[in-house]
Amino acid sequence: MAATGTVTGNGSFVPMAADFPVSAFVSHWWIFPASIVFSAVALSSGVSGALFFSPFFILVVGLQPAQAIGAGLLTEVFGMGNGLLNYVRQGIVDYATAKWLLLGAVPAVVLGSVSAHYVPTTVLKAIFGAGLILLGGFLVYYDPPEKCEPGEREGPILESKNKGRGETVIKTRNGTVYRYDTCWRAPGLSMSTIGGFITGLISAGLPELTTTQLIVRCRVPPRVAVATSVFVLGISAIAGAIVHALAATPVWYVVAWSIPGVLIGGTLGTRLGKYVPSELMEPILGVVFGLVGGIVLWTEFLL
Repeated sequence: MAATGTVTGNGSFVPMAADFPVSAFVSHWWIFPASIVFSAVALSSGVSGALFFSPFFILVVGLQPAQAIGAGLLTEVFGMGNGLLNYVRQGIVDYATAKWLLLGAVPAVVLGSVSAHYVPTTVLKAIFGAGLILLGGFLVYYDPPEKCEPGEREGPILESKNKGRGETVIKTRNGTVYRYDTCWRAPGLSMSTIGGFITGLISAGLPELTTTQLIVRCRVPPRVAVATSVFVLGISAIAGAIVHALAATPVWYVVAWSIPGVLIGGTLGTRLGKYVPSELMEPILGVVFGLVGGIVLWTEFLL
């Protein structure tokens, strides 16, 4: 009996959820402990979990890039849920800024997600590998958010544009008050659009690009910038995951292990974060991601 399923835009075949491959699911049990580790490391170091999962799904699990990116986004939606809810409950999100970031990020994520299913596999792997190298370099070059000084790279043009736009006041549930000059929205909108497209295309990039830029160019306090970026990523990742799910049936035998793994790993990661020196962890991870990006390019073009 022939298997039923969906053929994606790049020609790969994905089994339908109704024909859940039990044997493949059982044989991929090791994705579960790996997901716990990846999620714990990602949340404790403050980087996007999709930076771990998509390369893992391509290089180790053996998925096609579009499948791996969709599975990575879907996994990330569940993995970041606890952190997102905590930020919302604590009242740390700058919703006025988030609104503008979402204006660029959501359409761009949707466009990137659609493109991922129609870009030839070789081209998508090239973009994916190069993207990992660039994001790895970003983690090495920039200080972690909590070590950045608000406005340190504002520059004379932004300094003049940021003046006279009023003051943003964030009052958290525990009584902490953050006050800072309201930023000129155009740079943030541009960065979220670029980051959103990259996230839809390779499942990572939005928080890495927006968080630091909010701090160093818009004077947003680090804690508020991180919370706002996570909020934007959460909504954008849902949009991207929906597009990937509609374009091609998710690889259920993979996400059935990765989703519970990230739920456990996320809980561990939030507790381990206070003990992990981010100024050391982020550069190390940046080097690792750069090497993984190089491996993706090597295996695709030189082997």
